[in-house]
Amino acid sequence: MSGEKEKNKEEETEKINFEQALKELEIIVRNLENGTIPLDDSLENFENGIKLIRRCNLLLDNAEKKVKKLTRADTGEVIEEDFTPN
Repeated sequence: MSGEKEKNKEEETEKINFEQALKELEIIVRNLENGTIPLDDSLENFENGIKLIRRCNLLLDNAEKKVKKLTRADTGEVIEEDFTPN
């Protein structure tokens, strides 16, 4: 892939949301599992898949930071706390 084309693909990947990235990943996995595409295309798909996985991880990390845990105190007051997974 040319440098300009690769840069454009990276910029596109940085802009997509989680659902779009996941959908593209599913397509890439299906293509790789079929084994019907040439080696060069398989490698390009693999590299794009890695970028999409990184994007998904970043989006999930950001979402986790935003999640708040709501609890109710004995007084009935709602308390908002940062969520920490077990």
